[in-house]
Amino acid sequence: MSDTTVAGTAEGSTKGQVWVAFGQAGAVGSIHRTPNGYGVKLLNDAEFRGEYPTLDIAQSALHSSLLPGTDRPEFREH
Repeated sequence: MSDTTVAGTAEGSTKGQVWVAFGQAGAVGSIHRTPNGYGVKLLNDAEFRGEYPTLDIAQSALHSSLLPGTDRPEFREH
């Protein structure tokens, strides 16, 4: 686990955990721990796509943001 600055949350910046999502072609996105839950970003997103109350829901949201038929990515904490 590493600390990283998380921007774009309703309460500003904070430090927290990050999980990187890896698909067959490499990294596809990330999930960031925020004061209110978990923020989801795909690789090229400037802002969070959404914030979710649990890690499991955030992982499902990230997966559903990928192209239809894409295998569920592997999530690795960094």
